[in-house]
Amino acid sequence: MDTVGCHIHAHHLWRRLSLALTALAAALLLITLIPAPPATAAAEAAAGAGAAAGESSPVPLPSLSATTTQVASGLRRPTAIAAPDDGTDRLFITEKSGTVRVYHPDTGLTGTPLIDITSSVDESGNERGLLGLALPPDFAESQDLYLAYTALPDGAVTLARYRLDESRLEVLLSQEHAEYSNHNGGQLAFGPDGHLYWSIGDGGGSGDPFDSGQRLDTLLGKIMRVDVSRACAPLAYCVPADNPFVGTPGAREEIWLYGLRNPWRFSFDAVDGSLWIGDVGQGHWEEIDHIAAGQGGLNLGWSCYEGLEKFADGDCVPGEEYTEPVFTYSPYTGGCSVIGGHVYRGERYADLVGGTYIATDYCSSTVWALRPDGRGGYEEAEIGRMPTQVTNIGTTVDGEFYVVNDLPGGLHRVSFAQEEPTCRVDRTVTSWGTGSTVDLTITNTGDAPVNGWTLEFTLAPGQTVVSDWNTDLTQLSNTVEARGATHNATIAPGASVTMGYLISHSGDASPPPRFMLNQDACAMGS
Repeated sequence: MDTVGCHIHAHHLWRRLSLALTALAAALLLITLIPAPPATAAAEAAAGAGAAAGESSPVPLPSLSATTTQVASGLRRPTAIAAPDDGTDRLFITEKSGTVRVYHPDTGLTGTPLIDITSSVDESGNERGLLGLALPPDFAESQDLYLAYTALPDGAVTLARYRLDESRLEVLLSQEHAEYSNHNGGQLAFGPDGHLYWSIGDGGGSGDPFDSGQRLDTLLGKIMRVDVSRACAPLAYCVPADNPFVGTPGAREEIWLYGLRNPWRFSFDAVDGSLWIGDVGQGHWEEIDHIAAGQGGLNLGWSCYEGLEKFADGDCVPGEEYTEPVFTYSPYTGGCSVIGGHVYRGERYADLVGGTYIATDYCSSTVWALRPDGRGGYEEAEIGRMPTQVTNIGTTVDGEFYVVNDLPGGLHRVSFAQEEPTCRVDRTVTSWGTGSTVDLTITNTGDAPVNGWTLEFTLAPGQTVVSDWNTDLTQLSNTVEARGATHNATIAPGASVTMGYLISHSGDASPPPRFMLNQDACAMGS
């Protein structure tokens, strides 16, 4: 109806207002019914599991601090930790040469190995040896253990059952791995479904020379899933009928996930059953993947991708769908190999780190903390340092953390505390086309002056610094070190300094998600 110049009676006006209010109410109701933008399946499941578990409001990640206390020494290149659920409070620790040692918090480390399979283990090369250990849920009754190792004479990566009461080793499955001695994987873990999961690297060398990551006719570059509770002749185990590649011509039916480079350590969250994987990178990026429970058949990208970045001359399949990592970092800050850990589900530190995933790096010893942010993404922070050369983060039956380090061979108990960061970084980003400016305000929130500061951070793939201001900035690959200039080299307690830089980018203009000021993690502001 044309309302220009028309006289509207009062009852007509009221009727129109009533209809408008009704429409508004309906729209608001519709908004509440429209689902939120999709979160990653694993992050969504983890957020729901945390709520179901009744976790209290978590401490902000930058306010966490992880420390370790050495409780035993004398291990010879330890590689893995497992805790038998048999009421004994013991830890089993594998050593690279082929032995399993026992630790008890009251009596310490035993001198005589529980298991010795050195006559079967090929420990030549830095990454070969006895690599993994898993205990089945019925260990107290069955006395069976499962071991992953590289076998004599040719380094074949091998899964075996060890019958403790008979001191008998029974080979279940092996994969040839003779050409190179590295990238053997070796993690073993029983999933919430009761099946055994096993990781193997891509066969070694550099750049996946066999294209193993994307091939389904080999176990290299994969995580497998098998049923070891029974045998399906001629196999000494069974392939679960719901494995993703059962019946796929030319595919190994044991495969659960593929597209991995060297998944040295992975673990299952005891609450939601999701799978966390630390996959060692080629050189530019280390990555952590988080897969929702039951999500088999996913392609994690290697060697088409290293982290989130296309890998030069990688094996990319047209139209293939790749699952992205939830966290990456550049090893150029001193790291070299991500050591995947666990989600903390213990009681002692539940109010601090309950539901938080903890990982580290073999070379930098940085402790990474990650957890779903409730919006489909992940919070992340550096929260401390591990001892040098940690090879494994293990848990007790009650969910408390221990780590072993390669050299000099110690066992360490992990503790957590709340420790407020002594710096804060606020960011202002202005983007256009293929460029962005990033202005940073660095605030000293501690009680001592910061002299001669260095701010370290990592840029997103495809970002290159063009120029900078109020700092002396250098970029190596995607890692940046920004040092205080002469006029702002000291930051007094409570004071701030500003700096910034101009970048070119290839589409991703996101600012750095974390900053380190003189090796201390900063809180994030705006």
